[in-house]
Amino acid sequence: MTPAWQLPGLARSGDLGLLLMRLLAGSFLIFQSQDNMFSAARMQVFIDFCRAAGIPWPHIGAPISVWCQFLAGIALVLGLGTRLAGLSLIPNFLVGFWFVHAAGPVPGWWPPLALVGMGAVLATVGAGRISLDHRLALLGDK
Repeated sequence: MTPAWQLPGLARSGDLGLLLMRLLAGSFLIFQSQDNMFSAARMQVFIDFCRAAGIPWPHIGAPISVWCQFLAGIALVLGLGTRLAGLSLIPNFLVGFWFVHAAGPVPGWWPPLALVGMGAVLATVGAGRISLDHRLALLGDK
């Protein structure tokens, strides 16, 4: 029997927690990358920002980063390819942290490191039962 202090009722709601994490992270990623996705001028601003931050090969890395964020955001919202989407967040936001945020104040570390952490959780745990990943797995078992 699980002790009451471990809140066993909450454990049964883990899939809702994963859904909330996916929706929040995915919506954020879509929102913050869409302007660069659909505007060459905004993409150029991001490339210039990456160059100024000292990120190597910004003309290659910036578009890859934006595409990764946008597609990972869609994948997380849908719960489709969640492990791969989560995995893709880790290097993307570690680079952002290292080149942009690490020298700044600690509160600025939160956004990139939170996305690294969420990416690690979703890459290892998966999307949960409230996802297309789960539905497709059920279809594959038939």
